[in-house]
Amino acid sequence: MSAPTPGNGPAGGALRVAVVCPYSLSVFGGVQGQVLGLARALRRRGAEVRVIAPCDGPPPEPGIVTVGPTRRFPSNGSIAPITSNHLAAARTLEALRSFRPDVVHLHEPLTPGPTHAALVGTDLPVVATFHAAYGNNTNKWYSALRRPLRRMAERITVATAVSAEARADVEAFGIDCEVLFNGIDLTGYVDAEPWPSPVPAIAFVGRHEPRKGLAVLLDAFAGLDRDAALWVMGSGPQTDELAARRVPGVEWLGRVAEDEKARRLRGATVACFPSTDGESFGVVLLEAMAAGTAVVAADLVGYRTVARTGAEAALVPPADPTALRAALRSVLDDPARRSALETAGSARAAELSMDRLADTYLDVYARAIGSRRSGTVVARPVRLVRER
Repeated sequence: MSAPTPGNGPAGGALRVAVVCPYSLSVFGGVQGQVLGLARALRRRGAEVRVIAPCDGPPPEPGIVTVGPTRRFPSNGSIAPITSNHLAAARTLEALRSFRPDVVHLHEPLTPGPTHAALVGTDLPVVATFHAAYGNNTNKWYSALRRPLRRMAERITVATAVSAEARADVEAFGIDCEVLFNGIDLTGYVDAEPWPSPVPAIAFVGRHEPRKGLAVLLDAFAGLDRDAALWVMGSGPQTDELAARRVPGVEWLGRVAEDEKARRLRGATVACFPSTDGESFGVVLLEAMAAGTAVVAADLVGYRTVARTGAEAALVPPADPTALRAALRSVLDDPARRSALETAGSARAAELSMDRLADTYLDVYARAIGSRRSGTVVARPVRLVRER
């Protein structure tokens, strides 16, 4: 059969894609950014896309069906804003019934919430994308619910993972994943007006928690002995403790809007991402590269998926403030090296653009639809992990 295209879906008309996210779209995060960015790129290609996800307040943009508010659960050294109850399950299935998609794209499909509802409550073609890499941490959901989750995983038609490390964490379920890297929506970064700074600026973006390595960066910056500013974007459980150090030259900006983040990344001399563990990919690296900024980051497997040391980024051993300080000094003091990192990073960001990723997923959707041509939403009981 011929592959479905955006202008020629299996039922005639545009291809209809339901994208399901278990995390609140009111909270900024890597998975949420990928979900919304991919949805926009698919729409540019003529597909009809509906995003189904929890929201804590009004949806952040059109084309989203909210299944309710969330609660915060510990996950991978961070906090996941998810919802897992029968009302959210019912709203998910109703959204699918009313939209009647040709294919369902689940992000983090084994995370409790609407993704579970879509897996066990429908008979539609399912494309799944696994994002998380747990590294030295343990996924409590996977450990406690391995048997029922394995049964859910059998419902997946085509599985993908954002990195080899993310793929390795789900191999225990017998899932055969193909690796499709995350994408970056270039326009907002390439066209951003650089944020002005009277001195060279180092930009950090991330949640203020141990695994993001902000404490390591502060240690490195405190001994930098250079005329520079450190822009710290984001917030988290460590914010008050780390701000209380009162390291000179640090600007604590809190959560910033997406346009300000793009402007600051574009205006910074260096972008620094010193995570210590648990990174499956490195979208923040891509954002800085798309903004044309030199990157210094921890040498983690997930980050090496995005950047090669000495080419697209300067990668240093994680949790080593001395090595991080030396790398920052080198990039700040060597304009030629900094320019080479900027050029290579921009080229790498173009390779991993969201538009290219959308084209790839259109092919994946076609394969999934081709293998499950008679998919329909079924009205059978939905069993989810209950909130405690």
